[in-house]
Amino acid sequence: MDAILTQKIKQDLETIVDDAEELLKATASQTGERVEKVRARAQESLRAARLRLTEAQASVNENVRATAGSIDDQVHDHPYAAAGIAAGIGLLVGLLISRN
Repeated sequence: MDAILTQKIKQDLETIVDDAEELLKATASQTGERVEKVRARAQESLRAARLRLTEAQASVNENVRATAGSIDDQVHDHPYAAAGIAAGIGLLVGLLISRN
């Protein structure tokens, strides 16, 4: 569930960054010292946001791989327990589905 929420937040942030970049492009014809300062500050913020998004994605991917590897090791170390847990979960899901 946490991974789904993280992915949704990442997608939302990417959309915001993309929209901000489009806004900067659309206002490129606007001139003036104040506008140029704001545009430069916005471009720097967008660059930093893109960098942080890339770093966050790499970190999440690394954590997912590590967790998957740990689970794989546990299943290989305890195959009967893993099969029993999977069977129990399947039984519970079956009971919940048949209760309608």
